[in-house]
Amino acid sequence: MSARDSSAGTPQRARLFTTESGELFDSRRLRLISYNIQVGISATRFRHYVTHSWKHFLPHAASFDNLDRIGELINQFDIVALQEADAGSFRSFFINQVEYLARRGHFPHWYYQTNRNLGRFAQHSMGLLTRILPFKITEHRLPGLIPGRGVMEVHFGQPEEPLVLLLLHLGLAKRARLRQIDYISRIVNDYRHVVVMGDFNCRAHSEEMDTLVAKTDLGRPVDELPTFPSWRPMHNIDHILVTPSLKIREALVIQDAVSDHLPIAVDVLLPESIHT
Repeated sequence: MSARDSSAGTPQRARLFTTESGELFDSRRLRLISYNIQVGISATRFRHYVTHSWKHFLPHAASFDNLDRIGELINQFDIVALQEADAGSFRSFFINQVEYLARRGHFPHWYYQTNRNLGRFAQHSMGLLTRILPFKITEHRLPGLIPGRGVMEVHFGQPEEPLVLLLLHLGLAKRARLRQIDYISRIVNDYRHVVVMGDFNCRAHSEEMDTLVAKTDLGRPVDELPTFPSWRPMHNIDHILVTPSLKIREALVIQDAVSDHLPIAVDVLLPESIHT
């Protein structure tokens, strides 16, 4: 079975959206950030999961203030991976939050992948914001008992030697995550220059991460970067991993508690053979 065949469904080629022109970037250096934005809902206490739970179903004006803060933060990066965005439903005032953040952050290209479509009530999605034009984007539906998880495969540079980014949001159950890691590993092994980034829902030293590192050339993520919960970070469940050809110059968690997750960012040096 190839990396693109799975009971989860056939991968789909994606349509890329374009806004106004973005800023120039260093072609050898990439600033990447991954952020679970919790649909623009702020959370600063555990009790907010109860007292703010209605915001997952009903629109609330404060979400725009939160999105504006996120847009200001991500403006300094080249590529952004978003998790838990809404692609336009009742709870988001029918605003596509990925597009909204692309415009607020002045990103020229953006794309969203809806993993769980609940019609007018919710559009559970991941998002890509980028200053670099990719030449290929493929959607993958990840296996799991409960559908609604996915990975976005994004290719930059040249087809003969691409830089491949895998943007993901893994399941809550360990058994599902192990199946999803197996699927992702087969994609990683098809390429030399790979970045895997997103909300893994597992720590750096976990069976799932051990499996991913053992099955691929990906380096182990830094384990001293807790991202959850944002008000008292204790768990490192958001990660950015790279293959050996890519060099991480800096990795950090940004202390900006808008969501229940803190964003994680890396500064990556690309080899000269990659032309973005």
